[in-house]
Amino acid sequence: MSTGSSGAGLLGGLTRVLEGPNTIGNSPTFWYGFVVAVVLLAAAPVLFGKYAAATGAVFLAYALLGMSLCFLWGYCGILSFGQVAFFGIGGYTFGIVAINVATFTGLTLGLFAALVASTVTAAALGYFMFYGGVRDVYVTILTLVVALVLHTFMGQTAGGEWAVGDARLGGFNGMSGVPDLGIGIGTVGLELGIVAHYYVTLGALVATYLGLRVLVNGQFGYAMVATREDEARTEMFGYDTTFIKLAVFTIGGTIAGLAGVLFTTQNNYIDPSVFGITAASLPVVWATVGGRQSLLGTASAALGIQLVDYWLALSGSQWALVLIGSLLVFVVLVMPEGIGPWLHDLIVDRRSTTEPANSPAVSEEVSD
Repeated sequence: MSTGSSGAGLLGGLTRVLEGPNTIGNSPTFWYGFVVAVVLLAAAPVLFGKYAAATGAVFLAYALLGMSLCFLWGYCGILSFGQVAFFGIGGYTFGIVAINVATFTGLTLGLFAALVASTVTAAALGYFMFYGGVRDVYVTILTLVVALVLHTFMGQTAGGEWAVGDARLGGFNGMSGVPDLGIGIGTVGLELGIVAHYYVTLGALVATYLGLRVLVNGQFGYAMVATREDEARTEMFGYDTTFIKLAVFTIGGTIAGLAGVLFTTQNNYIDPSVFGITAASLPVVWATVGGRQSLLGTASAALGIQLVDYWLALSGSQWALVLIGSLLVFVVLVMPEGIGPWLHDLIVDRRSTTEPANSPAVSEEVSD
């Protein structure tokens, strides 16, 4: 077989696992645009310096958090306000371990401990909810309550007795002195600076996006969507929908926990506000505006909304939440599926009217 044939075969294999009916954006045009977008994001530290990298890494971590909710809500119908609970647990766990084990071993263990803590918490909460018969809006309420309970509890940890070894929880003052992200053993390893941290966060976001595309376009993804559309009928076909929801909820918790680690290590700080009502509602806003059935739309909405919020904060404006709320109302009324799916339909419809009827481009999906 020739090298060209091998390359075509590899590309075809990637296309088969990345594309499918459960994702928008299944054409070369879309993938060209995706690569251009990633390159532009990668160029940000080069063009705008370390300050942009530090700020951008936080926005990318938010995008990863939003994607975790999109995966739950858009593909399995689970509306959770509790993603920030796993986000905060991941951040606090990393800080506690890394502060107490002040070596590269501590940084490595902190990362794994954070992912384990957020995953186990999500699995435990999901088990009691789904196997306990909690459904629909009650899942939404219960996840919000969990986040608010953590917010209240962590806010009361200001005293000196609230410390885990050398790590002081700090109450509403927060936990400071969290080390940068790194990996290694003992005194040998690699600690990430500002720019390196940005690229690791960007890599995690891109890898998660591609991984979730593979998952939702596979057999498990079909079962997820079937559970979202008609759970009773899906059970009649022999699927364990309770386990499916538990698995999806757990994966979403892991992704949110990773986002929390990346957020905390960039700021070297975390406080109970990450569990608050405003923080809990933002992922829902991102998914609603970007499109809850569009992973890339949700991530883009998170980046765009938080960037506008940041600019308004720098200018001293107090209108950020008002503008975000107004945008949410506008999108719900005018384009209820979100901006991402709306743009996709708009482009496809426009191409279908300009291309000849027998042109293969008419049926191409060009956007996510």
